[in-house]
Amino acid sequence: MVQKYQSPVRVYKHPFELVMAAYERRFPTCHLIPMFVASDVVNEDSSEDGSTHKVERRCALDVDAPRLLKRIAGVDYVYFIQRNTLNRKERTLHIESHNETFSNRVIIHETCCYSVHPENEDWTCFEQTASLDIKSFFGFESTVEKIAMKQYASSIKKGKEIIEFYLKELEDEGITHVPRWTPSSLPLPRPRPTSLSTSPPALPKLLATPAVTIPTPADAKNGAAQDASKDGSTVPPDSLTENQAGTPDDKLDADYIKRYLGDLTPLQESCLIRLRKWLQETHKGKIPKDEHILRFLRARDFNMDKAREILCQSLTWRKQHQVDYLLETWSSPQVLHDYYTGGWHHHDRDGRPLYILRLGQMDTKGLVRALGEESLLRHVLSINEEGLRRCEENTKVFGRPISCWTCLVDLEGLNMRHLWRPGVKALLRIIEVVEANYPETLGRLLILRAPRVFPVLWTLVSPFIDENTRKKFLIYAGNDYQGPGGLLDYIDKEIIPDFLGGDCMCEVPEGGLVPKSMYRTPEELENEDVRLWTETIYQSASIFKGAPHELLIEIIDASSVITWDFDVCKGDVVFNIYHSKRAPQPPRKEPLGAHGMTSPGGNNVQLIEKSWTLGQDYSMVESPLTCKEGESVQGSHITRWPGFYILQWKFHNMPACSATNLPRVDDVLATLQVSSHKCKVMYYTEVLGSEDFRGSMTSLESSHSGFSQLSAATTSSSQSQSSSMISR
Repeated sequence: MVQKYQSPVRVYKHPFELVMAAYERRFPTCHLIPMFVASDVVNEDSSEDGSTHKVERRCALDVDAPRLLKRIAGVDYVYFIQRNTLNRKERTLHIESHNETFSNRVIIHETCCYSVHPENEDWTCFEQTASLDIKSFFGFESTVEKIAMKQYASSIKKGKEIIEFYLKELEDEGITHVPRWTPSSLPLPRPRPTSLSTSPPALPKLLATPAVTIPTPADAKNGAAQDASKDGSTVPPDSLTENQAGTPDDKLDADYIKRYLGDLTPLQESCLIRLRKWLQETHKGKIPKDEHILRFLRARDFNMDKAREILCQSLTWRKQHQVDYLLETWSSPQVLHDYYTGGWHHHDRDGRPLYILRLGQMDTKGLVRALGEESLLRHVLSINEEGLRRCEENTKVFGRPISCWTCLVDLEGLNMRHLWRPGVKALLRIIEVVEANYPETLGRLLILRAPRVFPVLWTLVSPFIDENTRKKFLIYAGNDYQGPGGLLDYIDKEIIPDFLGGDCMCEVPEGGLVPKSMYRTPEELENEDVRLWTETIYQSASIFKGAPHELLIEIIDASSVITWDFDVCKGDVVFNIYHSKRAPQPPRKEPLGAHGMTSPGGNNVQLIEKSWTLGQDYSMVESPLTCKEGESVQGSHITRWPGFYILQWKFHNMPACSATNLPRVDDVLATLQVSSHKCKVMYYTEVLGSEDFRGSMTSLESSHSGFSQLSAATTSSSQSQSSSMISR
């Protein structure tokens, strides 16, 4: 498996030329990098006007590997080739390096770039990417990979410190300015180390050598604004706290990550950047904020593939149920205001928003009988959405990253009534939905005054709670919360609620029994649950091998615009648009998909008759578009003729190898991941008159396809073609 690394943008608040002078002091060797033994210049070339300078070096590294591994490999040093291209005119330095030792067994490739800050020409930006591919290494592949990743992560952390060290050294020597290159100037002399002026050590004899360095995932965002703000720049402060969702050119700045997301290791930064870039490429215009992406990565221990899977499922869920607009559209019934014993209450000692739930005083049976399961779920979701908003506010107020909240649950009054089976069922469903879509939002759960019946409830609930979440639970029986290690360790005395012996008035309702006059019949509750659950503009469809899903749209006026917005929830599909002058027969629904699997809800409709011939009975009006699992696709088609248009989602068959006509190994493995040859899409379509059409993305505003609460901005596509527009 190829391990990849992508750094955030690191900013030096010094001119490019001065940073280059500091960079050159790292050679021929650097005492700040113990494993960097020596380097020799093997090739050097400059342009006639001195604007471009190319240097090729051969570097020796003393890898910190077990002695036994070095003896088995028969080497003492690892040799790398580094090629630097300095363009003084453009003010850039491009660095490329690869391993010379064991290059047939291990492939290490690294690229770095120093360039001028796009918003401040007196600052310098640095980025680097790297990859490690271990093909074979005497049976020690896993060991070599761990050693490489560990040492690479260590060298990344030191990188900026080393440049800052030599910048300080230059300053101590009175060198605070290096003139820029001009066409009339002579080539700048290559600065030499002052503190290391002794002759460079000879390169050790070349042997064969073990691989070194390289970690895992990531890709970038612009945090230059953060640096600018610290130095009095005019960048608006609001832009610092929110993701500028849009193009893959948006990059993350290292200082921004530290200020708004927290201290991450280089490999964790890399995972965040790479997952963010993937979302930018596949969910253009509506990616979640960095804090939200980071929560899913943390929930899966920064395994990017696993985090991407659950994040895509959550984004689809949010879109389908319009969760992004919940705070604006959801109005809690009066019975919740009166009898739901929960509410926000200041913050804890760490600055996290504090939510108080007096579960023991809540009539769970009465609430379920009066409202139904779905209304309770909607209310809990609105609480979580409010929690995300409060975390952002507290991050600004306290000046440090706050991405989760604290929940205080008072169980005084908990009894067997709370173990009513439908109530427990509703609670488990709420826990399941929250765990799947709001990971790592609970920083701490304080359970106070737990009665004897609590172990029974805990036994029922705990299996549905993630192990990492369970570790955040602190349980106090009786009045134990008043002693050492109790409530005062986590909440300031001034805000301890009055019902827990504090002096702060708490506005959380006291609860009580819901009057039976408010109870609704099972039929009414079922109808209400169905209404809330199906209240969405999106439709779902299953696609099977040999059984596409097709949607018929009749167009009366030519130049109408068909718009679409769909997510590929499972598998890979091919999207086609066809036109026919005659209407197909009434749609036939496939109750069974491939291998006899039931198609949920009968949502597999086929319109194109088997007797029809492409080019005669119907024609293709758009090139087929292959869409991968997890992608979100928006687009539009300007119709040329009236008639019947068919949107088709078809199972994507992997192409065979052209030479042997056999499937490739990677394709077979990918096919196996699609269970029973089944795909699933969630889609919305709309037909607009040409006079109402304002561009492919703008036309989809009515479909609520943007993640308004999770992304700070929604980009719109301005591309247009006479016949169609597709954006992915």
